[in-house]
Amino acid sequence: MAQAQAALELARANAARGDSLVEQGLISSSDSDKLRADLLSAEAQLVTAQADRDAARLRLGFATLSAPDDGIISARLVQPGQVVSAGSELLRLIRRGRLEWRADLAEADLIRVKPGAIVEVSGPADVLIRGQVRAVSPAVDPATRTGLLYADLPEPGPLRAGMFAEGRILLGKAQVKVVPRECVVFRDGFAYLFVVKPVEAAGAGSPLRRIEQRRVDIGIRQGDVTEIRSGLEAGERVVRRGAGFVGNGDVVREVSEAADGAPGTTR
Repeated sequence: MAQAQAALELARANAARGDSLVEQGLISSSDSDKLRADLLSAEAQLVTAQADRDAARLRLGFATLSAPDDGIISARLVQPGQVVSAGSELLRLIRRGRLEWRADLAEADLIRVKPGAIVEVSGPADVLIRGQVRAVSPAVDPATRTGLLYADLPEPGPLRAGMFAEGRILLGKAQVKVVPRECVVFRDGFAYLFVVKPVEAAGAGSPLRRIEQRRVDIGIRQGDVTEIRSGLEAGERVVRRGAGFVGNGDVVREVSEAADGAPGTTR
């Protein structure tokens, strides 16, 4: 490009000198026209040289790898000097030490999750790692009927890239009635609880209780508890241990915590 600039300066000087000489009648008009044509050619050559320089800078940029952010290179998929095609994966970067949790969800569950939802991932040694849903796949795999969920883990703790980790997605909070899971008994396809009521004939301090079998509507079962949507009022006492061996109208004796090891149980 420097050579083209020098040639352009010379062509400008010759064209200016030719204009002066043609006014004095020292050269012909055709010679002056040739000098002006040389000037236009030199300007075109400079433009071409500038385009070649820009193209060279672009090609040079392709030979330089620049990370979009600070982080750690977790994997290198190519070797120095290797010829790669466009779109090939070269390196994997953990940006600022952050990890991403990817979960396969069934289509029925996928539509319930929105970006911004809180996730809790179980790490090694039962360490609980909290994160936030960044994106939800807009499509599901037609073969497996599952879709991907992406959650950012700003503080991954002991987790490492490539690990398998189970997690929970918190879709919301609600106040519900729950009972220990062992309290619910299924008979004939329906869920039942056995509510204990005082025996009318017994005294006020009597441990005797009468069983009332009650059909209930259950909801989410999580861990050791089951949600009761209807059929049970808050504060009512139910049979916890041995619920499968009692029936409606049975009389049982309520056992204290010291005697049985669990409060509110009956036998």
